[in-house]
Amino acid sequence: MERVNFRQNWFNMNNSKLAFVWIILSATGFVSADEIDFNRDIRPILSDQCFSCHGPDESSREADLRLDDENDAKLDRDGYHVIDIAKPASSELLNRIFSTDEDELMPPPDFGRKLSAEQKKLLKKWIEQGAKWSGHWAYVPPTKTKVPVSDSSWPKTSIDHFVLQKLTQKGMEPVGDADKIVLLRRLYFDLIGLPPTQKDVDDFLKDNSRKAFENVVTKLLDSEHFGERMAIYWLDLVRYADTVGYHGDQDHNISPYRDWVIQAFNSNMPFDQFTREQIAGDLIPDAEQSQLVASGYNRLLQTTHEGGLQPKEYRAMYAADRVRNVSAVWMGGTLGCAQCHDHKYDPYTMKDFYAMAAFFADIDDEQHFKSGTNSLPTRRNPEIRVLTNVQKAELSKLKSLKSRLTQQKTASDDETVKKKIADELKKVAQNIAAIEKSARMTMVTKALAKPRTTRILPRGNFLDESGPIVEPAVPDFMKELGLQELDSRSSRLDLANWLTDGKRPSGHLTARVFVNRMWYLLFGKGLAPDLADFGGQGLPPNHPELLDNLALSFVESGWNVKQLLSEMVMSRTYQLSSNPSASLLEKDPENLWFARQSRHRISAEMIRDNALAVSGLLIKKIGGGSVKPYQPAGYYRHLNFPTRKYAHHSDDRQYQRGVYVHWQRQFLHPMMRAFDAPRREECTAERPRSNTPNAALVLLNDPTFVESARVFAERIISKETEIEKQIELAFQVALSRKPDEFESELLKSLYAANLAIYKNDLESAQQLLAIGMKKYDGTLDVASLASFTQVTRALFNLDEFVTRR
Repeated sequence: MERVNFRQNWFNMNNSKLAFVWIILSATGFVSADEIDFNRDIRPILSDQCFSCHGPDESSREADLRLDDENDAKLDRDGYHVIDIAKPASSELLNRIFSTDEDELMPPPDFGRKLSAEQKKLLKKWIEQGAKWSGHWAYVPPTKTKVPVSDSSWPKTSIDHFVLQKLTQKGMEPVGDADKIVLLRRLYFDLIGLPPTQKDVDDFLKDNSRKAFENVVTKLLDSEHFGERMAIYWLDLVRYADTVGYHGDQDHNISPYRDWVIQAFNSNMPFDQFTREQIAGDLIPDAEQSQLVASGYNRLLQTTHEGGLQPKEYRAMYAADRVRNVSAVWMGGTLGCAQCHDHKYDPYTMKDFYAMAAFFADIDDEQHFKSGTNSLPTRRNPEIRVLTNVQKAELSKLKSLKSRLTQQKTASDDETVKKKIADELKKVAQNIAAIEKSARMTMVTKALAKPRTTRILPRGNFLDESGPIVEPAVPDFMKELGLQELDSRSSRLDLANWLTDGKRPSGHLTARVFVNRMWYLLFGKGLAPDLADFGGQGLPPNHPELLDNLALSFVESGWNVKQLLSEMVMSRTYQLSSNPSASLLEKDPENLWFARQSRHRISAEMIRDNALAVSGLLIKKIGGGSVKPYQPAGYYRHLNFPTRKYAHHSDDRQYQRGVYVHWQRQFLHPMMRAFDAPRREECTAERPRSNTPNAALVLLNDPTFVESARVFAERIISKETEIEKQIELAFQVALSRKPDEFESELLKSLYAANLAIYKNDLESAQQLLAIGMKKYDGTLDVASLASFTQVTRALFNLDEFVTRR
């Protein structure tokens, strides 16, 4: 424990995740002087300690030295070398890092960081071994590695063989398999974001066939709730929200885009098509309505609608936002860092940044610039009306009925029959009009006939138009690596095709990024630990061969998302227990090598869904407008332009899944904030997981959870009359298992204590039971129901209830 705390303190002092992870690796024996790898061991040190002064950014470069470039680092400089592989001891780099003279020492004392003794030794050994260089791992074309098959009977899939090989090299063994109930709950939360029902558990426990687990996987991947679960993560990446973000944070119409994402995942839309339709759905020849809806991706950024806005300022802000998001979502890149200067750690230049922004110069952002007020703009971004799939089907039936009735009115001569048909036609027409009126508006992209001119803005200054004009283009260093060079005036569709070109490294980079994030969803950590940065400041993969094999297989499968996830969950590595041995905790506290599964709190949306599902309140409707749950009074009191008063929905929408909750950027729902949901102002590849009293207070006091606990209590006591049986059933429904003796006795005591109070204070019991829209069952004993509600509230607050194990 002391070693872990020491490493954490060191990390905090030096503010460096790269150094932190390197120390973990070295302290646990995963890095040794005999197995130096440039990308894993050396590049992180150079990037963290050296590149800010001796890296890609020419404006901040010192001593005309680039340590990110092998040729420059090994150059003969009038008789001496910064890195001298012929005479390692003469290397100026070693002289500087081991110097005791503050005027000579590198990094200099005022830099704020310093190399550890272990890092110095590693750099010395690396140079002695010939200072072997490697291209940055993310931009090197991947190669298929032969599966390292072993004699062990443990592996089930190729994934397991790769994992076992690493574990063997590190002197570790995987833990045992997960308990069947734990595994089933894990799978349900991972693939559909909902808990299994008691019947699901019973059926799985009874099925002893070899395909029992596989059958559940297939069932869940085919579930309409799969898309909802996947959308939760994707909407974080693309910073989806229901409000504009800036200034008054007014509502904007975009929820049909969210529904499109859900349907795309449910239909297993190939990821390359998924990419094209979002970035450039409006540019696809003969674009369908759904593709226009998908192009709403380009409208998800924060916008302003204030009357006094400066168009030039916001054009620059919008362009930068889009570059940041596209590079983060599809490239795992931080191209946004090159807005004001060349990137300090990666080979992105300012020209690259503005050339990427030029792809989006055809998007009409001008409409809301032309007329705005301090409330809402009189002109919005381009919008269309759309219907849900259910509405479309109903409308089709009604129109078909209308056609048949019209014909019947004309195969008839009977006036009485004609009148009856006319009345029916009137009703049908009213229903058609009602459905068409209920169609939701949504923002879409419509390309300008003539794109705006894009210039490099010196130092990012939107008022300085002296910079050269640039055309749409991909980063220069990627062209040098043989990536496709686009035409002189390329479009967003060209960009989308380049990002998913399965025959080129550009597509392989996208595949690596996506595969790594899917691994994170299923294993709690990426194969490359840094989900957001595949660049110089990111951490290289611990399993590069496995990552590359999965990425190439993903491309070869036709970008098949469900097949990718199925391959991962069918591995034995996925099915391991999350309980580590003492030895594993000592050797691999961060679970970098996946000798066990991870355990972590489920997302904010899933926590809410879990309580609603267990209680029986959950409405499993797919799609629709955003929903507004209960929220503290006065929470919106500081929202102006216009002022707003929040009103929660008082119909079934109150009980829809968390993915549909109204996302107010400036005032995100308090329950979502308490459980670390992002405001979605920027791409979020990995949510933090805090552990604060606020979260416990939300589970105890948020009306959604109190109401769910009470309805759950009603559900239990209507089936069982004895307290022991009630507690047992509640455990089975909420946690998929029976309580042990200690748990049962503790909850019986909690029930008895509350019952003694409520029998003498029925008013307090009634106040508790009155929380929420759903009326409580008046036929049940008030004191007993209130007392058992406190038991179910306790269950909702168990770590096991909100934890995926």
